[in-house]
Amino acid sequence: MTNLDTASTSTPKGRTPKGTNRLGRTDLEITRVGLGAWAIGGAGWQGGWGAQDDTESIDTIQRAVRLGINWVDTAPAYGLGHAETVVGKAVAGLAEDERPLVFTKCGLVWEQGGTTVSNVLSPASIRQECDDSLRRLGVDVIDLMQIHWPSTDGTPIEESWATLAELVEEGKIRYLGVSNFGVDLLDACEGIRHVDTCQPELSLLVRGAAESVLPWCEAHGTGVIVYSPMRNGLLSGHFSAERAASLPEDDWRSTHPDFQEPGLAVNLRAVDRLSAIAREVGCTMAELAVAWTLAWPMVNGAIVGARRPSQLDDWIGAGAVELDDARLDEIAAVLEETGAGAGPPRPGTA
Repeated sequence: MTNLDTASTSTPKGRTPKGTNRLGRTDLEITRVGLGAWAIGGAGWQGGWGAQDDTESIDTIQRAVRLGINWVDTAPAYGLGHAETVVGKAVAGLAEDERPLVFTKCGLVWEQGGTTVSNVLSPASIRQECDDSLRRLGVDVIDLMQIHWPSTDGTPIEESWATLAELVEEGKIRYLGVSNFGVDLLDACEGIRHVDTCQPELSLLVRGAAESVLPWCEAHGTGVIVYSPMRNGLLSGHFSAERAASLPEDDWRSTHPDFQEPGLAVNLRAVDRLSAIAREVGCTMAELAVAWTLAWPMVNGAIVGARRPSQLDDWIGAGAVELDDARLDEIAAVLEETGAGAGPPRPGTA
């Protein structure tokens, strides 16, 4: 794991991922921002972001770690095993005392030669996925294994969760989490074994998790790492109608309502106004977007993606951005006045 006191932390903007948070009741101290590997999976599958250069991906992961980030979040589904393989190569290329925590997932599987995934959480499938992830990542133990999405194969969640608990006892996994789960499924898992972490989507535009999932996690001592805090690039400050129109067909965003009219225009109007707030705060739009998710007191960390080393500079300092009540009120006013997104518009309004 990276030592934040000794890791190289120089960036063109002089920013670093300030501080760490304890992840729920685990013994994991994570930086407030972590690197997400979804786009690193590349093209050729249903959730792809278009072609991606593996060398750039490895450089991005290694630079993130050397800038102080101490965890990477990936999944077998990203590129149908490709992202895990790339993460494994990047981690293997680091000195042992630099290597980050590696979080991955299970529950989305594919047929050999296929491009789509199915939601499967049978005990046998989970065990096979765990072994495959260990091999691709090149590690002896997975720091955090998360169920990616609820299954649709008919397996009771209690059976799936019990199987994962067995893998913890067998020493293949350290901690267990879930992603995209509602309160009913969280309750079912908690009755079998404590849910160490939860990974919901949370951003200025997607705020539904704040209504019930975040309060559940706070009440049960479950750690929270949120994904897509920049809404897949919409909140980066670099997106435009022209960029949306030029998205390749193999980029999943090209058919999503948030990236098409009329929703796109609403979102971009909100970003324009939020960018003015970011300038007043003295940060980038991307940092403002990520910092807003970290302002929720139950959120321990935010997963942020990057496809090139230079993209890290846009958001690496988000953990150091402090948003006081007045700023949070300003942001909430923009969301309400533009009609962008849905859900509680500020921390404390769930």
